[in-house]
Amino acid sequence: MADVSKILAAATFAAEKHKGQKRKGREGEPYINHPLEVADLLVEIGGVDDTDINAAGLLHDTVEDCGVTYPEIEDRFGKVVARYVRELTDDKSLPKAERKRLQVEHAPHLTPGAKQIKLADKISNVKDIIEHPPEGWDEERKRQYVEWGRNVVEGLRGANPALEKLFDEVALRADGELNDQDRAV
Repeated sequence: MADVSKILAAATFAAEKHKGQKRKGREGEPYINHPLEVADLLVEIGGVDDTDINAAGLLHDTVEDCGVTYPEIEDRFGKVVARYVRELTDDKSLPKAERKRLQVEHAPHLTPGAKQIKLADKISNVKDIIEHPPEGWDEERKRQYVEWGRNVVEGLRGANPALEKLFDEVALRADGELNDQDRAV
C-alpha cells in the first residue's frame, strides 16, 4: 500500500505552490484540481499504488510553473520523486513549439513511472479541452492540441493499458464534440 503520509504531504506542498493559479478555462478553476486529477487517475484508473509515482503526479508541474527546485523536491520527497518530476518538466526557456516537439520526441524514453504520470496528465488536459475549454481557443486549436496529445501518447504506449484506453476514449470524445461543434456552426 502506498505511503499515505508522503502522498498527503505532496498534495499539501502542491496546493501551497499552486496557490492562486487558475486553469485556462472560462471558469478559472483552481490549478490544484489538475494535479489532484492526475493523481486520482493514476490510482483509480491506472491502479498505480507506488507512492513515489503518485507523489510525483501531484508535483509534476511545480518546477515548471511554480519556481520550485529539484533539490527542494528531493529534500522533501526523495530522489525518485525528484527524478520523475525532472523527466516531466519542460524547459520553459524554449519556445512553446519546441517544448511540444520535445515532449513527443522524449515520450518513448521516459521511465515507466514517468510515462504513467504523463498519460494521466494528457487525459486530464484533453478532457479539459472539451469540459473547460481554454479562453480564446477556437475549434482548430483544440483539434491541434488533441492531435498533439495523441502524438505524445503514442510514445507512452505499453506503460499502463488502462490509462492508454481511457486516453483513447477521451480523445475520441473530444473529436466527436469538436465535430459536433463544427456542424452546429
